[in-house]
Amino acid sequence: MNILVVGSGAREHALCWKLKQSGKATKIYCAPGNAGISQIARCVDIKADNLDKITEFAVSNGIDLTVIGPEGPLCEGLTDMLEQRNIKVFGPCKKGAKLEASKSYSKEFMKKYNIPTAGYEVFTDAEAAIKGLSKFRVPIVVKADGLAAGKGVVICSTKEEAEESIKSMMNDKQFGEAGDTVVIEEFLDGTEASLLCFVDGNSIIPMESARDYKKAYDFDKGLNTGGMGCFSPNTIYTEELKGYISENILKRTMEGLKQEKLDFKGVLFIGLMVKEGKAKVLEYNTRFGDPETEVVLPRLESDLVEIMLKCIDGNLTEQDLQWSSDKCVTVVLASGGYPESYEKGKQITGLNDMDDSIVIFHGGTRAEDGKVFTDGGRVMAVTAMGKTLDDARKIVYENILKIKFEKMQFRSDIAK
Repeated sequence: MNILVVGSGAREHALCWKLKQSGKATKIYCAPGNAGISQIARCVDIKADNLDKITEFAVSNGIDLTVIGPEGPLCEGLTDMLEQRNIKVFGPCKKGAKLEASKSYSKEFMKKYNIPTAGYEVFTDAEAAIKGLSKFRVPIVVKADGLAAGKGVVICSTKEEAEESIKSMMNDKQFGEAGDTVVIEEFLDGTEASLLCFVDGNSIIPMESARDYKKAYDFDKGLNTGGMGCFSPNTIYTEELKGYISENILKRTMEGLKQEKLDFKGVLFIGLMVKEGKAKVLEYNTRFGDPETEVVLPRLESDLVEIMLKCIDGNLTEQDLQWSSDKCVTVVLASGGYPESYEKGKQITGLNDMDDSIVIFHGGTRAEDGKVFTDGGRVMAVTAMGKTLDDARKIVYENILKIKFEKMQFRSDIAK
């Protein structure tokens, strides 16, 4: 099969890497890809948001399966465009992607189908939103309704901070149109968990659990990022919790997807807050998480192409998912200053000195004259498996010491 992966991050590198292990994959393309992906797939110079060009490329190159990594193209309707040209797509149509594209829509969905989540209110006017703060106790969570590259959620420890966030989003257009509507939520404390699930339109099957670290710096300090590291399985994911999530979240979510006729085929990422053996949904994402993908896919022993085709055909229950009992840890190396302003174009050295047990998934990198340079905020995810989390963690951090680029930053407390 000819496969096209859309995107350019470490998530897409992990997808290409796992798809390449399938006997069904003959040729893998990636649009636009990055320096790491170019070593295992053919990179095509088309940006992920250029839907017309991607569709054109898929048609003229006999693509049998397209796998869409980032949320942008999904929410803009790339799946719909490709399906109209009879190309199989792993990823929901525009209607299904609305669960991520609009936080207010996803909260209404949870409320309608009785899915446990934080109390909330939706506002389309800044003044009304500021007045509405009086109904909430601090800390208060303020969320931009639309897509904001993982940075549209602010946890405010005072009412004044919440007011500032509302003004930044709604009046100053910090996130453009994405902040025209805001969701104000009660703050949930507990331990975060990430659950990626395969969905085939009829059934939902969870993958192995993971724990993501959102804050930029050690001890959960600094701003929210797209994710600075991750490990799998999540140590709080007990059999009891699994049962609770299956009954109260997965079943009800699937029921909602069917009732709303969202024809959802792809991955549903469920962000959870866990406390005292129960969980509430923080958010839905309608694609593979990043960096969760980098720790979940290395543990998957089944054929990813087969799983994706079963999802598309609605036969997922025929597929037996096999997982390694080994643990997996990934640590993100970022450009200094991320998630705010950062410089690009710094040469990266030491990549050839890695232990055999290390897999590096490239994010913001580009290759030039045989050298690799930084080209984004999250530069790469350094990943290893081990019999225990401590083993995997030790391998990752020992190898990170060999990698160098100017102003490199990373968290030293992942999986600690």
